[in-house]
Amino acid sequence: MIYVENKKKSLKTLAKFYPIAEVIDVTSKGDFPFVKLSPFYPHGNIPVPFSQNYFAKSVEGIWQGLKVFELEDIDTSKFEIADMKGIKRTVRKFGKPLGHRKGIFGQELLDYLTARKQIYLPTYAWVLQNLTTKEIDLLVEIAKRTDLILLDYETNCDIENIKKPLSHAGLVKKFIDKKYPEIATLTFSQPPAKPVSKSKPSEKTKQAESKAKSKTKTSRKKKKNDKLDDGQLTMNF
Repeated sequence: MIYVENKKKSLKTLAKFYPIAEVIDVTSKGDFPFVKLSPFYPHGNIPVPFSQNYFAKSVEGIWQGLKVFELEDIDTSKFEIADMKGIKRTVRKFGKPLGHRKGIFGQELLDYLTARKQIYLPTYAWVLQNLTTKEIDLLVEIAKRTDLILLDYETNCDIENIKKPLSHAGLVKKFIDKKYPEIATLTFSQPPAKPVSKSKPSEKTKQAESKAKSKTKTSRKKKKNDKLDDGQLTMNF
């Protein structure tokens, strides 16, 4: 099975919960070749969504470059950064973010979640499908013989959760689990135990939880069926 853990956790802590797991750092600080899975990695020739014949060095360069702030519009110079430094654009410098422009010459500004779905996800999926197939294959081979931990600075794997930045390691896990569903069922270590509540839930609480789960399943099913304009790229999560 593949797990996503915070890069700041010590190897000693990780070994306690996953004694036989292999640990791979997929951040910009990771080792070659898995650093290529970082959104900051300068692969080059990555299509910019909704911008025909425009390309960028990195996924993060596209994400940051298409941002629009109170004090500044898009910044296409971010598309050309090849040393993984100085890509981010901050609120402190440019003011409140207004959204992401739908393409270099687009008039429409996308809200955060829509931009995540129409810009970030399709672009990162394109990289996984076209530029990092060897690295994905290596991870698959590891995951077939032992538990695999992917380290990232972010651990939010929920695409719908916009309260926290999205974990690209989580997207790698989703990508592999979708392509090789058998890996999601393989366990070699005992995963970390979740804290158990001491008090027993009342019958009323149980009914409320059951109703909420049913509503969530229906909502997710509906979202899955919704067709999304992905800006000429393929999303596979």
